[in-house]
Amino acid sequence: MKKAAKTLCVAIASLVILSASTCAQLSPSFYNGTCRDVSHVVWKVVSQAVGSEKRMAASLLRLHFHDCFVNGCDGSVLLDDTASFTGEKSAGPNKNSLRGFEVIDAIKSQLESQCPGIVSCADIVALAAQTSVFMLGGPGWAVPLGRRDSTTASRDAANSQIPPPVFTVSELTSAFQAKGLSLKDMVVLSGAHTIGAAQCFTFRNRLYSFNSTAASDPTIDASFLATLQSSCPKESGDDQLSNLDAVTPNRFDNQYYKNLQKNKGLLTSDQELFSGTGSDAATLVSSYASNPLTFWRDFKESMIKMGNISPLTGTNGEIRKNCHFVNS
Repeated sequence: MKKAAKTLCVAIASLVILSASTCAQLSPSFYNGTCRDVSHVVWKVVSQAVGSEKRMAASLLRLHFHDCFVNGCDGSVLLDDTASFTGEKSAGPNKNSLRGFEVIDAIKSQLESQCPGIVSCADIVALAAQTSVFMLGGPGWAVPLGRRDSTTASRDAANSQIPPPVFTVSELTSAFQAKGLSLKDMVVLSGAHTIGAAQCFTFRNRLYSFNSTAASDPTIDASFLATLQSSCPKESGDDQLSNLDAVTPNRFDNQYYKNLQKNKGLLTSDQELFSGTGSDAATLVSSYASNPLTFWRDFKESMIKMGNISPLTGTNGEIRKNCHFVNS
């Protein structure tokens, strides 16, 4: 296992913003000698939360995405505002939509009781995301661990680094490449939208004010458009939710890609993946739509790559006692 993990880490280091010294410190067995129950605690708390509300799985997965895309996977997304910085929670992509903080808090509380000062908030977020995917029928993978927590956060960075739901394929590709992730990573990680929901304001433009020549996005399936308009009014209901995958919203499968083939992607950034017949993105969409095991395999690999974006290791950062605040 250690040899395999080392080989994988070396391969990832050549593709992601990750130094060789950092790579050597990240390992699925990082806590084996210091906090052996970490995975069990995460599983227990997440399973209870997801058992009570299936959507929480998607929220925890999204929390990991939004953490890693802003200056690396360092738990900065969890920090509350202070006198010295304005954190990421109030950034446009996160405000009134990012969820799951109480689940991370519950995990942290139990771990601090069992092994104080050992497990980082950043690692808890990564483990909670993996557990959430598995709980809704998705693949499992060994999460490389050993990240430490940041001592600051940036709302401006969150606003500029998290791809918005109106991005085109070209813009999405550039945003992912800036993080050391490929077009393939972008398409397969977008498959996380096979679970979860989005608020009305994130896709309303596709329904009523698409551009100067069309009120609604002409690529949307007509029946799907009517359904969305019935649940997302033109001038109200900003926080009304629609499932990102209307067919199997609580199962981590490849239905998301099948929906795109039928022009039933919810967000602009979703349906954009299947725009342009024969494009690299559209080809990948078709591949994942017809090969669920291929989707699972590639999703696991890309999640590990994303989870290794610029982590703090060694003596960098800290192990927070409370995920909301930097240590005194």
